[in-house]
Amino acid sequence: MSSRQKADHGSEAAVTIYDTTLRDGAQGENVHFSLPEKLRIVQKLDEVGVPYIEGGWPGSNPKDLMFFQEVSRLSGRMSRIVAFGSTRRASLSVEQDPQIRMLLDAGTETVAVFGKTWLLHVRKVLRVTPEENLAMIRDTVAFLKACGKEVIYDAEHAFDGYQDDPQYALDCLAVASEAGADWVVLCDTNGGSLPERVAELTRLTRQKVRSRVGIHTHNDGDLAVANALAAVQAGATQVQGTINGYGERTGNCNLISTIANLEIKLNRRALPPGALARLQELSYFVDEIANLAPNPRAPFVGRCAFAHKGGTHVNAIGKVFRSYEHIEPEIVGNRRRVLVGELSGRSNIVLKARELGLVLREDDPRTREALQQIKAMEGKGYEFEAADASFELLLRRLLLPYPSFFQLVEYHVSIRSFPGKEYEVSEATVKLSVKGRTVYTVAEGDGPIHALDQALRGGLERFYPELARVGLRDYKVRILGQMGGSGAATRVLVESSDGLTSWTTVGVSTNIVEASWEALVDSIEYWLLRLERSSGAPRSPTS
Repeated sequence: MSSRQKADHGSEAAVTIYDTTLRDGAQGENVHFSLPEKLRIVQKLDEVGVPYIEGGWPGSNPKDLMFFQEVSRLSGRMSRIVAFGSTRRASLSVEQDPQIRMLLDAGTETVAVFGKTWLLHVRKVLRVTPEENLAMIRDTVAFLKACGKEVIYDAEHAFDGYQDDPQYALDCLAVASEAGADWVVLCDTNGGSLPERVAELTRLTRQKVRSRVGIHTHNDGDLAVANALAAVQAGATQVQGTINGYGERTGNCNLISTIANLEIKLNRRALPPGALARLQELSYFVDEIANLAPNPRAPFVGRCAFAHKGGTHVNAIGKVFRSYEHIEPEIVGNRRRVLVGELSGRSNIVLKARELGLVLREDDPRTREALQQIKAMEGKGYEFEAADASFELLLRRLLLPYPSFFQLVEYHVSIRSFPGKEYEVSEATVKLSVKGRTVYTVAEGDGPIHALDQALRGGLERFYPELARVGLRDYKVRILGQMGGSGAATRVLVESSDGLTSWTTVGVSTNIVEASWEALVDSIEYWLLRLERSSGAPRSPTS
């Protein structure tokens, strides 16, 4: 964090963060958490210092009920776990409602209950009188308070309800507060409100209720974070949301962006000191648990958030970083990246070389040569933005020529089908020259590219046994130029990993096997070169 940001940071009161990833977030499409996964997320949120973690609705399914039993056994936990439910049913007293009983059986110090604020829902969904709805809110909050619970009341559809009938909506909020709710949370459940409207009702609610006021927004208008910030500026002191904005429809308020904006832009403390630098780590962790690819363009924490490509931009940040960056990326655990491509200038090459530990000046003829070569290759379909490893090899071959680790003599790929059978076998033969020796390898695989990869590695591992640690992690193919038909160029991106780090390489050809071979060779060459540089040992044949 810069000295200026350190001086301003924490100058105003804290905002309480309430995470509902495990409940509201899990309602998003393609988001699923097993019980062990929910417990792992709790531990990570607790490590980062999130004060409230909503664990689920104990009355909705057996998994959520088991969650509350298991989470109570986690040692050293500081975050408060919250059980979530609704107000009592219209036909039952609060003492007889089994859903309320399950809330108590969850054993949490804090419970959150939602109730109706919009007369449309009261009359058309619940099908009760407005008076009965008020009684349901009052009875539920009062009963839970009498049981010794901290009660968070979520006023569902608060903004739509206020627009429809302002007085009734305010009556709902007042009833919850008078019954003892510790928090009254305004919910933009349909996600269609604008910041001005959110701020207006937040200010009015603070005047009308004794309870502390919170905000819960959805992202249907792409304004969930903006609405949450507007509410905070109008006096809300709790923000509910989910990591990475998971949730129904278009999602909930993204806590990652919200926390960053609260702390950096509004100088409102949201996490313990030092935790802000773990935002990217937290974001990626939850994506990994959910088995979802991280959004590369996510503000603050995405891979592209501090990526610079345009020559004018790169030239400027080479002199003053903040000329094209609104914050320092390290504040949120991210890093700056310089991209190279057809829009690049010599500044891109120089700064990218510096990232790789290579010294290069803009007036060096090799800089111009590298730039021309990159632009020519991108004209053929190469893409180096997503293939840093291939770009590094290109630069090193130009600036610091080195002998290749191996040379291809020839390769052959074939596919054998068996009549009447539902399977086929791919076979690849590779002939290499390695350290003055000729190596011939045959391998089978699940498809021609896998077979080719197996044959290549099989031929090299006797010379470079460390290659056994390297494997393919992802393989992507894109056809370039729709008008080319079956003769169009193909771009192949290969992601490889040694279990600790990963890297991506690229190949382009009208022949998909040739493009794949190029990317595979770059992948192995990159790793071997990195291994040699890290060990500092000269190459020597392996017996």
